[in-house]
Amino acid sequence: MATRGRPRTFDPDTALRQALALFWERGYEGTSLSDLATAMGIASASIYACFGSKENLFREVMALYGATSGEPPRRALREGPTAREAVHAMLRATADEITRPDAPHYCMLVLVAPTGAVENHAIREFLADLRRGQFTAIRDRLARGVTDGDLAVPPAGLDALARYYATVVQGLSVQARDGATRAELEVVITCAMAGWDAF
Repeated sequence: MATRGRPRTFDPDTALRQALALFWERGYEGTSLSDLATAMGIASASIYACFGSKENLFREVMALYGATSGEPPRRALREGPTAREAVHAMLRATADEITRPDAPHYCMLVLVAPTGAVENHAIREFLADLRRGQFTAIRDRLARGVTDGDLAVPPAGLDALARYYATVVQGLSVQARDGATRAELEVVITCAMAGWDAF
């Protein structure tokens, strides 16, 4: 059976990486379809044909972001031998990622679309769901620490502890965007981990 339409003249994976760089630099609302077409080196019609819409393209971009820049902190959280070491390693890996010299200094999950037009509510909810997933991952790792015997349930509860460290992760991103250096973020992390025993 003959195929319909013209074959693609671009590599979707390369185009996705180019879209990631642009969204990361300009944010969701600051990136137009025309900007994307230029950066990706393809026509707007090809973006629609391959990805469906700007929103769908962004969702794919965030999946790529999660699998690349988002993976080191998640891996650190998963692989730390104790709950405390896992959280500490997650914070340090986050600081490493958001201060890389080859990328904007912030976490896309936190700052690529914090507010915006009403019509982009679905994108903000999508990102909020991803952030809720981050909180859940931290809470699950803490619960594993309780099961493993290296963490006692704090008086405030595991949810409170998880929410505290999720807030620290998000705060690191804001600080990095505003110019904090890796060394300055390390001081924040040291203070955050000093609070561990207080819980």
